[in-house]
Amino acid sequence: QGDTVHPPRLNLRALTSWVGIARLFAILLSCTAFSLVASTGVYGGPYGTWCMFSWGFCFAVTLLIVLLELFELYPKLPLSWDDFTSAFSMLAALMIFTSSVVFPSVFIANPCNSSICMRQAAATAISCLCFLAYALEVGLTRAKPGDISSFLSTVPGLLKVFEAYVACLIFSLLDTYDNVPGLQWCVAVYAVCFVITLLIIIFTIGRCLSYIPCPLEKVLVAYNALAMLMYLTAVIIWPFYSFNNRSRPSNCGPNCSWNKHLGVTFLTIFNFLAYLVDLVYSTKMVFIRTRS
Repeated sequence: QGDTVHPPRLNLRALTSWVGIARLFAILLSCTAFSLVASTGVYGGPYGTWCMFSWGFCFAVTLLIVLLELFELYPKLPLSWDDFTSAFSMLAALMIFTSSVVFPSVFIANPCNSSICMRQAAATAISCLCFLAYALEVGLTRAKPGDISSFLSTVPGLLKVFEAYVACLIFSLLDTYDNVPGLQWCVAVYAVCFVITLLIIIFTIGRCLSYIPCPLEKVLVAYNALAMLMYLTAVIIWPFYSFNNRSRPSNCGPNCSWNKHLGVTFLTIFNFLAYLVDLVYSTKMVFIRTRS
């Protein structure tokens, strides 16, 4: 008598839970935004390519996550599933938010009268709704205060994803800094903090942090303090060397070096504040865990 073949077991909560519903909406909305923009044929250049990649990438990975949870295949993967899904939902929210801001500012004309422009405007509105769906997922999966079983679902863990993403945006805006030691220091700050933060995220998802032979929580607090101080120097040095005795050119377009340096300035401030909040929360987590 042969072995009985059992039908695949379905986990319907992957579709019916609030997190599952948020993911289904994100899949539908990201696919719709991608399709609307693709139908116009107007998405050339780096900004359009980035927006199309963001919608397509988030659609594909979210669909994969839903299928893996529906067929309960994710336990076979050699990674921390909760950390992976929390990190991805945060990353997707940031990517879709960026696309929702960049796409209309670059491609939508004023006034918006043509059918192509109408589809672009609809795609922008749908992209904003897609961002809300991912933001809802982040809120639903975020760890409760005191729960540290899934690090990347805690506030410090989500901030790690934010910090790495903002650093990537900074790298995309860097152009002229080779001959200025002050700017070179800032680029070194961005690079060092990005690499270490990315390694923390990868090691957490890969369940490798437990092999580090030292009190990990205290190491993270020390790193956050160091990164915050390094970014503090960049907050001061970058604008000083970028705008000292330099006014904005009258014909400064989207690819103007002055505008890019201004963007890096604001992103540097955002990451400094992120590392500051990260330090406060991680210190609080270590204090609570030590007392418990």
